[in-house]
Amino acid sequence: MIISRTPFRMSFFGGGTDYPKWFEENGGAVLATTINKYCYITCRYLPPFFKHKSRIIYSQMEHVNKVDEIDHPAVREVLRYLKIRQGVEIHHDGDLPARTGLGSSSSFTVGLLNALYALKGKMVSKEQLAKEAIYIEQNKCNENVGCQDQMLAAYGGLNFIEFGGNQHLQVHKVTLTQERLKLLQEHLIMVFTGFHRPPDFSKNLDPQVHRELKRTTSSDIVSHQLKEMSKKKKELKAMHQMAIKALDVLNSDDNLEGFGNLLHESWLIKKELSSKITTPDIDNIYDVARSAGAAGGKLLGAGSGGFFLLFAHKDKQKKIREKLKKLLFIPFEFENLGTQIIFYQPNGEGKK
Repeated sequence: MIISRTPFRMSFFGGGTDYPKWFEENGGAVLATTINKYCYITCRYLPPFFKHKSRIIYSQMEHVNKVDEIDHPAVREVLRYLKIRQGVEIHHDGDLPARTGLGSSSSFTVGLLNALYALKGKMVSKEQLAKEAIYIEQNKCNENVGCQDQMLAAYGGLNFIEFGGNQHLQVHKVTLTQERLKLLQEHLIMVFTGFHRPPDFSKNLDPQVHRELKRTTSSDIVSHQLKEMSKKKKELKAMHQMAIKALDVLNSDDNLEGFGNLLHESWLIKKELSSKITTPDIDNIYDVARSAGAAGGKLLGAGSGGFFLLFAHKDKQKKIREKLKKLLFIPFEFENLGTQIIFYQPNGEGKK
């Protein structure tokens, strides 16, 4: 049995510039970190005692006899890619729910590759895991995904990642003192706004609007954003530059309030990329947080729901929590290990 543990990510700046459609012509960069919330993948070769050959367990349970019968696209395509023909059991667990803006889908793919390579008796680099996850998600699963999530899940830590040109997929570890890193973390609050919509702060919102929002998925949002990309060059170039400016703030001795102000500016620009990114309720949450003392913030992920990141001085956080007491606050810490094999006990039998 093999168990991999792969972190979720928290993207600060540059999201949207990591899509090939953008960076192949314009370049891109993100500033992001991984946190101590994880995706766990358990796998083993399944003994031949059952009517089915393989068992896949996630939010659903699949019993199949052929890889082609697997519904889960990442599982199906990773097994094809690695040419695993023997029956397997794969079990997924996550510390936080999927599709909530933390790169969980890519953490799953990276963690699955890591676990199945270990099952085959192979140890591969973090670079290989990241690049193969990108290839599988973009080219085999045909997902509308960028390139930051896979790199972060594989490498872990606080990173500045460049895309396109000679610097494509260059991961630069952000080296800060422990005191500076702790100070940054102490300014951050993560709140769960809900899967489709948060608690209603605007009592008069048309119910029809909520029904439309509920039908909006992250894939819809990204698809719409990609279609509008040629019209949003100014905004995307500004977001690229903000990633650089934020890195400069972290590397300086300046007050971290500048980081929060940049988050606020970036969020305002991000909302211009697509009409589907935010909702009236999410805007209300942010307005409430700002009025209570938050310097900045942003919705993590594609938009329309999930986790919202707020930046506020410690002295302001109690008031923010009181004002948003209907919401769920998620404690977290930065992590720097990336995907890991945390349990390794191979079967010792079966073809690999």
